[in-house]
Amino acid sequence: MRTIKLRTEILQAFLKVIFLLSLLSSVLGYYVVKKYVVGKAQDQMRRDLATVRLMCQKQFEGMGLVFSLVSPETDLERFKKNVGLDYLYLVSGADIRNSGSEAVQDAMRTGKAVKSHRLLSKTELEKMGEDIFRRAEIEIRSTPKARPTNLKVLENALSLEYAQPILDGSGNVRAVLYGGKILNRNFKFIDEISSIVFEKQVYDSKPVGTVTIFLDDVRIATNVVDNAGQRAIGTRVSDTVYERVVKKGERWIDRAFVVTDWYLTAYEPIRDLRGRIIGILYVGILEKPFTDLEKNLLLVFSLIILSAAGLAMILSLILSSTISKPVTEMRDATAKISGGNLNYRLGNRIPVMELNELADSFNLMAERLEERERRLKIANEKLEALNKSYLDMIGFVSHELKGILGSIVMNIYSVKEGYLGALNEKQQKAVNAVANSLDHFENMVRNYLDLSRIEKGELEVVKSEFDLVSHIIRPAVEHFEKQRQAKNMRIETFLPSEVHLLADRNLIAIVCNNLLGNALKYGTQGGVVRIDLKEYPDGAEVRFYNDGSPIPEDQKPFLFKRFSRLPGSEKIKGTGLGLFIVKEIVEKHGGKVWVESQAGGNTFIFTLKR
Repeated sequence: MRTIKLRTEILQAFLKVIFLLSLLSSVLGYYVVKKYVVGKAQDQMRRDLATVRLMCQKQFEGMGLVFSLVSPETDLERFKKNVGLDYLYLVSGADIRNSGSEAVQDAMRTGKAVKSHRLLSKTELEKMGEDIFRRAEIEIRSTPKARPTNLKVLENALSLEYAQPILDGSGNVRAVLYGGKILNRNFKFIDEISSIVFEKQVYDSKPVGTVTIFLDDVRIATNVVDNAGQRAIGTRVSDTVYERVVKKGERWIDRAFVVTDWYLTAYEPIRDLRGRIIGILYVGILEKPFTDLEKNLLLVFSLIILSAAGLAMILSLILSSTISKPVTEMRDATAKISGGNLNYRLGNRIPVMELNELADSFNLMAERLEERERRLKIANEKLEALNKSYLDMIGFVSHELKGILGSIVMNIYSVKEGYLGALNEKQQKAVNAVANSLDHFENMVRNYLDLSRIEKGELEVVKSEFDLVSHIIRPAVEHFEKQRQAKNMRIETFLPSEVHLLADRNLIAIVCNNLLGNALKYGTQGGVVRIDLKEYPDGAEVRFYNDGSPIPEDQKPFLFKRFSRLPGSEKIKGTGLGLFIVKEIVEKHGGKVWVESQAGGNTFIFTLKR
C-alpha cells in the first residue's frame, strides 16, 4: 500500500473538504437557479398563457359590444373602419346557408351570438381587397430546429370572428351580421398583450417576454425577433412542439428553441368552432438572463471557494508542521516499545495541549505495559510449569493405568466367559457390569493418553501405504461386534474391495474406532449403523450413519471441542474427547470432518487425501 507523509495527508484532507464544499456550493447554486428562479419562471408561463387567453376573450367581448351598436341604417363600411374590424358583412336568406363561416350558420340556427377563431381561405381574403390579402400573405422562412416543409408562402389567415343574429318582430332570424379581426401581422394586438403581461423588458436588444400566434405551425403575429432584429414572421415552430401541441392537442410547458434562442415557453392549441386545431398560442421568456444569472452565481461561489482554498492551504501547512513533528516522535517511540524497549519515554513538550496530554498518556501506557509485561512473564513461567506438570501427569497416569487395565480386563473377561468356572445368574450380571465399566474406563484412559500426546505436540503422523477397507474398517466392525449385539443393532457396510491410502494407519484406526463406537453408543436400540466409503482420484470420504435423534444445528459447533458433551447425553458414559481427537487426527492429515443430520439419524463424515 502506498504511504504518504502526515503533512501531505492533512493537506489532501483539506483539499478534499474544499472540493466537496465547492461541489455542494455549485449544486446548491444550480438548484437555486433551476428550482426557485427558472422553476418559478416556468410556473409564471402557465399564468401568462392564461392571461393571454383571457385577453383574446376580451377581444370577443369588445366585438360583441360593438356589434350591438349596429342598426339597419348603419353604414357598414364606415363602421368597420371606425371600430377597427378587418371585415364586416350583413347576410340574409340563402347567403347565410351558403356562407363559409360556421359562426354565421350557428348564429342563424341558434338565434344567439357566436364567437370563434376561424381559418380564412385565400379566396375569401382576395374578396376582402388587395390590402387585406397582401397583409395576410406571409413568406415562409427557415430557421434552426424548425419543422421541414415545402411550403413557400402562407396564403391563409387566422381571424377572431363574431357573428350576431338580427331578429325580426316575431323573434325570427332575418339576417346575420358577422365580422372579425385578421391576426396575420396584427402587431398592435400582440404588442398590447406583451406590454400588459411582460411590460417592455429587453435583454441584449431582445424582448424578454414574447407572445406569438401561429396559424398551424407558422408565426403570423409575434414580437420574437430574428438575428437582424426584425419580427420573426413566417418562421415555424419546432417539430417536437408541433407533435405535442397540434397533433396531440396537449400543452407544452417547457424550455424550447425559438427562432434564435432558448426560451422558457408555454404553448397551447387554438381551436375553431368545431374543435379543430388550426393554430397555436404561445408565450415565452428569454432563457439567457437565467443562464447568465446561473453563471454569475457559480462564478461568485467559485471565487469564494478559491479564496477559502488558499487560506485553508496556508492553515493546513501551519497545522501540519505543528502536528507532524510530535506525531513523528510518537511514531518512533511506538516502534521502540513494540521492539521491546518498554522503558522508553517521550520527553519533549509542545504548545498544543492535546498533544501534550497524548504524550503523557503514551508514557503512562508505556509504564503500565512494562509492568504488565513483567507480571505476564512471571505468570507465563508459572503456567508453563503447571501445564508441563499437568501433561506429564496425564501421560504418566494414562500410561500406568493402561497396563494395569489390560491385565484387569483380560482377567474379568476370562471370568465372564466362564474360563475359570461357571457363574450363577447374579454373579454373571455383576461381572457383566464390571466388564462394561472397565470397557468405558479403558476407552477413557486411551482418550486421555491421546489427549496428552496432542497437547504436548507429540502426535506425529507416520505415513505408510495401507488398505483402508481390510486394514481399518473391517477390523473395526469385528472389534465392536459385542457392542452391536448388546444393542441388537445392524451394521451395514457399502465398501469397495480396497482403497489404498498413504496415511498413519494407527491414527486412522483411532478415528474409525471412535466414530463407529459413537454410532453404536448413541444409536437407537435395534437400529442401523451404516458405513459408506467413496473413493475419489485425490482421496476418500468415509461416512458413519446411525439411527437416532437429529443433532440440532446450534449444538453442532460444540461436537468437536475438548470435553464437550451435548445436552441429553449425560446418561451415556463418555469423556467428551473422542470427537476432539478425531478432528485433530483428520486435520493433521489435511482432511476435514463434519456432521450432517437428517430425519431419524446423523452422519459423521471425514475425508482423507491420498
